Amino acid sequence: MAANAKPNESSEVLHLAVAQRLRALIVEGGIAPGSKLNERQLAERLHVSRTPLREALKLLTAEGLVEHLPNRGVIAVQLSADDVAHAFEVMAALEGLSGELACARITDGEVAELQALNYEMRAHHARRDLPAYYRLNARIHQAINRAAGNPVLTETYERLNARLQALRFRSNFDAGKWDIAVREHDAMVAALAARDGARLRRILVEHLQHKRDVVLAQLKQSAPASVAAAGAKPRVQAGPAAGKAASGSRRNDRRGKIALARSPSPADAGDGKRKRASSRHA
Repeated sequence: MAANAKPNESSEVLHLAVAQRLRALIVEGGIAPGSKLNERQLAERLHVSRTPLREALKLLTAEGLVEHLPNRGVIAVQLSADDVAHAFEVMAALEGLSGELACARITDGEVAELQALNYEMRAHHARRDLPAYYRLNARIHQAINRAAGNPVLTETYERLNARLQALRFRSNFDAGKWDIAVREHDAMVAALAARDGARLRRILVEHLQHKRDVVLAQLKQSAPASVAAAGAKPRVQAGPAAGKAASGSRRNDRRGKIALARSPSPADAGDGKRKRASSRHA
């Protein structure tokens, strides 16, 4: 029995490791919101087989980081502006409650650990190492939530927070806003050390509202670019007009092909028929 348990245990550890790597790619922008997740390409990229990859995708689906869409397969979740506003509204309330409860229940040892994490996070901010900074940032928020000592609150918080991680990460792309967020974390730790629940609740709610505002502004800025990109698709020309531009030697290849309108090449200059056909299209 023990011998049989090892492969299963190894398989579970592998798919959890794959899920963690995918999670980091999604959060840190390695996989863009709305992107299709191609199993073959991801398996090659992560150097794993498709079995643990599929198990990892199931886990991320349950977390709300990816979703299955008809005729599209698995994609990285993409939230609308309304989704973002509603989610951050709830998250602000959850974080505020976490902070207030944590002030009443946190131990001196846990406060010291949070102070150390905040100090280390500040060092990454000084080096402008956003991925390393954000990993510690997330740990601080999670530690405050867990210090609240309410498993129902933690379960609700983690489920919603998973959907917002990528957006919270990108909110620090603005250097000025990032600097403000660091100062807000200093204030969080100070309020926690003073066991001032009302103040910590207020700081956390405002912190999440600031994040929401930055994310909504980023979505608004990216919308015109997306529309412009969608309208920039190259046109193709098909039908009889395109067929006239082909020489007699290519007539057998015309079926099922799209002829692109183009200028005559230098090699066509000596061919009277092609030259006349090109002038008619000009």
